[in-house]
Amino acid sequence: MIQISLFFCFFLMTFYGLSQTQYPEAEIKNKHIQAKLYLPDTEQGYYRSTRFDWAGIIGGLQYKGHEYFGPWLAKHDPTSHEAISGPVEAFAPIGFETAKPGDPFLVVGVGMLRKPNEEPYRFATTYDIVNPGEWKVRKKADRIEFVHTLTADEGYAYEYTKTVRLTKGKPELVLEHTLKNTGKKALETTVYNHNFFIIDQEPTGPNLVTRFPFQVQAEGSGFGEIIVARDNELVFERALQKGEHVFTNAVQGFGSGAEDYDIRIENKKTGAGVHITADQPLLKLFYWASTTTACPEPYIQLKAAPGEEFKWKIAYEFYTFEADTEGK
Repeated sequence: MIQISLFFCFFLMTFYGLSQTQYPEAEIKNKHIQAKLYLPDTEQGYYRSTRFDWAGIIGGLQYKGHEYFGPWLAKHDPTSHEAISGPVEAFAPIGFETAKPGDPFLVVGVGMLRKPNEEPYRFATTYDIVNPGEWKVRKKADRIEFVHTLTADEGYAYEYTKTVRLTKGKPELVLEHTLKNTGKKALETTVYNHNFFIIDQEPTGPNLVTRFPFQVQAEGSGFGEIIVARDNELVFERALQKGEHVFTNAVQGFGSGAEDYDIRIENKKTGAGVHITADQPLLKLFYWASTTTACPEPYIQLKAAPGEEFKWKIAYEFYTFEADTEGK
């Protein structure tokens, strides 16, 4: 009880601190869902680092009195690589290995970045942005369309469109993507969704369960001790303590079809869940959690030759169920 109370105090103080800074934002809603999104802005944006796609950052989403996203760090720094929220996506860098120190490389949804030295690419490094491209945002009551266009002297060029929309008459949020290659070089990369879930501000522990349509296997930091793979679920044996994380980069058991991109995350104590599906097969599947957020991280492969485009869609269906009152 004391741990939960302290967590709520932390969350309220964090939220209050963030509310003092006004970042460009917009709201979408339908009959079931209301969501707040932060808008890309090179000067005032909520996120201005170089790891994650700047489009479609969801600062909060409410369904039937339940909250699914929000700040997970005690302090927000827009230039920090991890200071972000919602089902955010990250593209692997393109052209980094062949670039010389001082030359640009590409990260879709961010822009052309400068390679500083011969060290390997590190997602936690904030690289200098030498060409941010151009962002356009089109808003309607139930959706926001983000369009990022970029043309670089190195031969890369694209039009990336990401639409965050709410399905009419359903408690569902859909992320629709199109990456059109308008340049001279191929665009070959991977993209994953980090899924920073904070369902009802529940501390990471036994009240949270992640479920798959296959018999799951996983090994890594904290696996077998703090978190275990049991049949088709990942379940926590105990709550994470301050400074603890669990991580695996090799969740196993899924097949080659898109039907296995099917993930459910539930807060058993409050009776709130989300069902995630996509129209692309899983390339690989990571899982990471801290004390404040639990994150399945599904990857897909992306390829677009010059003149071609690649499309993919991810859907989030929100639902409620009878809470486990014994867990309170």
